[in-house]
Amino acid sequence: MATGISTRSQNAASYKALKDAFGYTNAMQAPKLMKVVVSTGTGKIKDKKKVELIQDRLARITGQKTAARGAKKSIASFKVRQGDVVGYQVTLRGARMFDFLDKLVHIALPRSRDFRGISPKVIDAMGNMTIGLKEHTIFPEASDENLSDVFGLSITLVSTARTKKEAEAFYRHLGVPLQEA
Repeated sequence: MATGISTRSQNAASYKALKDAFGYTNAMQAPKLMKVVVSTGTGKIKDKKKVELIQDRLARITGQKTAARGAKKSIASFKVRQGDVVGYQVTLRGARMFDFLDKLVHIALPRSRDFRGISPKVIDAMGNMTIGLKEHTIFPEASDENLSDVFGLSITLVSTARTKKEAEAFYRHLGVPLQEA
């Protein structure tokens, strides 16, 4: 699924679209999408088959192998030791990043239940957007499987935008369906 948008043309288009609104004098001032991070937590799941299933589905959704993430601290009440695997993550850059973003915006999000757009409140002060999904089954790669093993995802879009207002305009330009404020 190729979007036909290269990184260079995407950055030039965002410069032209946002130049008047923010007074850019150079194309390098325009925000760029740096990476997309897709992560999920496994938490208390100790069943090896379920963990492998989560890894496999996350790899199929993103098109890239997952990386295990360990616990930063030992917490006795949760029975977690430092270094225990508590989740999986995939970092997408370049063409895969734009392909995944295209699939997310045009296929997956419209398939989610009662979708009316993403709240602009998910954009932080640094210009990054984190979207939480309750079900991974909205992606076409995972919808045909058994619905008993459903897990949630966190998708973070990392940009070079300097302010929240600039980031919101940039994400709207990329086609991310944000709600009107």
